[in-house]
Amino acid sequence: MSTLKVGVIGCGSIAQHRHLPEYAGNRNVEIVAVCDIVEERAKKTAEKYGAEAYTSYKELLSNHEVEAVSVCTPNYLHAPISIAALNAGKHVLCEKPMATSSEEAESMIAAAEKNGRKLMIAHNQRFVPSHQKAKELIEKGEVGKIYSFRSAFGHGGPEGWSADGKDSWFFKKDEAFIGAMGDLGVHKTDLLRYILGEEFVEVGAFVETSAKENADVDDTAVCVLKTESGTIGTLAASWSYVSKEDNSTIIYGEKAILRLEDDPVHSLVAQYTTGEVVRYELGGIQTNEDGGQSTSHVIDQFAASVLGDKEPPVSGSEGMKSLQVVLGALKSNESKTIVKL
Repeated sequence: MSTLKVGVIGCGSIAQHRHLPEYAGNRNVEIVAVCDIVEERAKKTAEKYGAEAYTSYKELLSNHEVEAVSVCTPNYLHAPISIAALNAGKHVLCEKPMATSSEEAESMIAAAEKNGRKLMIAHNQRFVPSHQKAKELIEKGEVGKIYSFRSAFGHGGPEGWSADGKDSWFFKKDEAFIGAMGDLGVHKTDLLRYILGEEFVEVGAFVETSAKENADVDDTAVCVLKTESGTIGTLAASWSYVSKEDNSTIIYGEKAILRLEDDPVHSLVAQYTTGEVVRYELGGIQTNEDGGQSTSHVIDQFAASVLGDKEPPVSGSEGMKSLQVVLGALKSNESKTIVKL
């Protein structure tokens, strides 16, 4: 297989800004089919990329030319469509959060294994240069023992980003299942697991709807997390940061503090206990702001894993571990207890 023929299911903002242009920019990929329940959106997208338009994902999956699909739908459809695609013999790149329960996630992983197909979850923060450099510094021992961390992902909300604005599925519990914690928080649970190189074992959380009158899902969440080795820290996810996006992470270690995406110029600042400060200019993180899109590397990684027949860097099991932290946070908020993961 020298060229990967792909279909994109769901032609909303994440497909228009990330998946479609990144597939189009990969010389080893050909977009052959697109699907959206809004027929006009499907046709317009198909025309732009020279693909066939569908309004039924089942019909797209019956197209034998399609070898792999991106699932870019509302959250409640991630698992059923991914499973149907895997059972149809397609490789799957699924948007996050991968599912609405551990059971759904396990079914997705089982379908991939049963059919011998790749399943990758679109967690892009692992591929940000500052995050990769921080992981490298920690693994080399330059930061020493990690004592604590704090990470945040917040902006003004999906109404400025979603194709349907204030009427978006993001705000509807029956379609989204979860709000800011699933939209943004799951990115950070995945990132922290990646950078720290260990799993979380406990979570305590406050999850609220305080900023969005039109939402019946959370728009602000703050979690306290504990790792296997006893490192504790906080994670905040919010649609209430109205003036400027925050996508920063700070790691507090024995020998240094690492500030990631916390400085407008230097994407990583390492402050050592010796007094030395090293500032890295590694290129900015992907944002939804004007000019904030280049490549997330997710598409390239997915295509390479399929064409090279290798394990995707964010496998279904990795996606499930990141999802379980979020599910634990919801449980903690409901029960008002610390939840063991």
